[in-house]
Amino acid sequence: MKKPVYLPFTSGQWRLSLGLKALPLKDWIQIDQEFVPYLQRKAELRQTRYAQVFGTTTGSETAQQEVLDELLHHLLHYFPDHYQLRDGVVTVLPTGDRWFLADFATAPLDLAGRLVQEDLCLLLPGRDGYTLRAASLSFPLYWQLQDKLGKAIAAIHDPVPGYAQSLQQPVNTYFDRLQDHAPGYRFNWSITDTPDLFLGHDRVNQVNPTHLTPENAGDRLWIRVERQTFRRFPQSQGVLFGIRTYLYPLAILKHYPHAAVGLTQVMQEMPPALQLYKSLLPIREVLFAYVQQSCRLDVTPVSSG
Repeated sequence: MKKPVYLPFTSGQWRLSLGLKALPLKDWIQIDQEFVPYLQRKAELRQTRYAQVFGTTTGSETAQQEVLDELLHHLLHYFPDHYQLRDGVVTVLPTGDRWFLADFATAPLDLAGRLVQEDLCLLLPGRDGYTLRAASLSFPLYWQLQDKLGKAIAAIHDPVPGYAQSLQQPVNTYFDRLQDHAPGYRFNWSITDTPDLFLGHDRVNQVNPTHLTPENAGDRLWIRVERQTFRRFPQSQGVLFGIRTYLYPLAILKHYPHAAVGLTQVMQEMPPALQLYKSLLPIREVLFAYVQQSCRLDVTPVSSG
């Protein structure tokens, strides 16, 4: 199971939109050669930062159980070489981890998050719209679960430039219309200066350009891509938001020249506020120079406005 390469900016076209596509149920969960290190990193975080990587609200337990039941069914069907369920015990075969279902009666989503590389966020309908009611979140990108738990979608995305104007209504409409037999997915991406998967701290969402040059950027910068999935669960009417994080060194662009050009084209069109949010603005010139020198492509930056 080779790690897939997702470079969502390859088209070179930028537009603030959901960009959702239909997701075949068989592709809901992805497993690749990084399965074991991802689960090991999750285990480390549970030992040292449990309150930061798992959270739940009272009344969400039944919906969590619905998610866990369906996830187990899915994993046992599509990945029989990775999972085993006998006498109420789930075994993750590649890691040797064994979990008793009964130990997670009050927090089923905690167990669900221990089984897969994805982060899992459960949103349930309520008076203020869909609200984050439980989450197993080991790999956040510059946000903290406790700041978002119990909040509605709009409040969760308040820091995103342009969300209220361009995305809030489409997101609400999508959630209202999402059918349990027709999940969806989209990609999000940013640039970081660390390969650490857990970035759930107070650090400003900005890469430090100090000591970055076109010569070393390929090894010091990372393309961070989130494969985000959306699946409705019929009994609770909850929506499970899955976040599978992929990391690639910037140097991967040497092997994908179309993606390298696409990155520079997207940066030409993206508003400065969003460039800053994605950690692009401080390193914009370095990125252009890197693509030109290391990828040997002729690109010329224009003013970011």
